[in-house]
Amino acid sequence: MPDTRTQKYAEMLSRLIQAETISQENQSDKSKFYRFHDILRGMFPHIFSACTFEDFDGSFLMLWKGTTGENPVLLMNHHDVVEAPGKWTHAPFAGEIADGRLWGRGTLDTKGGLWAMLQAADELAAEGFSPRRDTYFLSTCDEECGGTGADRISKTLLDRGIRLDMVLDEGGMIVHEPIGGANGDFAMVGLGEKGCADLKFTARSSGGHASTPGKNTPLVRLGKFMAAVEKSSIFRAEISPTVHEMFSRLADSMNGPLKFILSHSRLFAPILIKVMPMVSGAAGAMLKTTLAFTMASGSEGTNVLPQEAWVVGNMRFSHHQGGEASIAAVSWLAKKFDIETEVLSPGFSSPLSDYKTDAFRLVESAVSRTFPGVRTSPYMMTGASDSRFMSRICDNCLRFAPFRIDNAQLDTIHGIDENVSLSTLAPAVDFYRHIITEV
Repeated sequence: MPDTRTQKYAEMLSRLIQAETISQENQSDKSKFYRFHDILRGMFPHIFSACTFEDFDGSFLMLWKGTTGENPVLLMNHHDVVEAPGKWTHAPFAGEIADGRLWGRGTLDTKGGLWAMLQAADELAAEGFSPRRDTYFLSTCDEECGGTGADRISKTLLDRGIRLDMVLDEGGMIVHEPIGGANGDFAMVGLGEKGCADLKFTARSSGGHASTPGKNTPLVRLGKFMAAVEKSSIFRAEISPTVHEMFSRLADSMNGPLKFILSHSRLFAPILIKVMPMVSGAAGAMLKTTLAFTMASGSEGTNVLPQEAWVVGNMRFSHHQGGEASIAAVSWLAKKFDIETEVLSPGFSSPLSDYKTDAFRLVESAVSRTFPGVRTSPYMMTGASDSRFMSRICDNCLRFAPFRIDNAQLDTIHGIDENVSLSTLAPAVDFYRHIITEV
């Protein structure tokens, strides 16, 4: 049985999971998000009383004024979630507590993080604590559908002349053996994320009857093009300083030849660039731009050659090649197959933060204090988060959620049976208490 504190925390987070907050593109009715805000107000009365509150069409920004007002910080987690199709062991919006876990959509992504940061702040406010710095809390209702909440809020803060000293958003978590041979538990703190662009590739022809097909019809050309993308080297691989530091820190827990190679990753960079994609798809994605084909369309009849066929590709572009050069590279390749490229969304570029900063060291100390024996490592996020927009007003945008998870739990994010371990709830709150009091 969980202790009293853990049981209380689990029941609180369960209430948030039970409030369904699925977001969709072009969603005009935001009433369920406002109902969710009301739940937060009732659950965290002390911090809501201590803060100002601004609504941004279902997203919100809170400010806890500091005693000095210098070097403000921002803590953020979104409250919208993705849909929950499929057959779940525990209903996705029931918030069931069973087998030492709390089950439901949003437990990890990211109502769990939102609850932990507000719970920590609420406890401190109830104790009479006042932060030294201005401390902002931000939560959007449209992160999962690439919405405008964080974009709009960052522009608002920019217009007000606000410059943040640190931003902490969702990102890596505490995992065991992040790469093969790295023996131990590591808090993986994202120092940056790749840009995300959507591209449409269209092949055209005069069409015709399927009984008399010619050569290189639109779908055939698209197929050849997609195969060429997978085989080509148009996206340049490079190991960033962040990934070099990650290799160095993970190497300390290793034995054998890999320990030596990762400890000298700059020397062995050419070998690592070839080997890492074979070891792990996620590791390979940190090294270069990627392009995943996600949607397609041809003719509407089974016996009709399409006059127009298209595929959509989701590009995650690297910092060293960038969005413009990455799009130009794949457009050049598409042209070789007589395929047109249309940029549906160019994405948003955000820089890498530095692991040699007080902000990173603060997160590292909070991990050490609340999760004994866990080491901290920077890494490169391959997914997108709201924090990319905060790079307009902050040089230190860190991406980390203070939860221990295993590989099975990691696979449930955006999947079936998403869940968080009860044993990690209290340390997550203590992590945010450390951040707020020591910042």
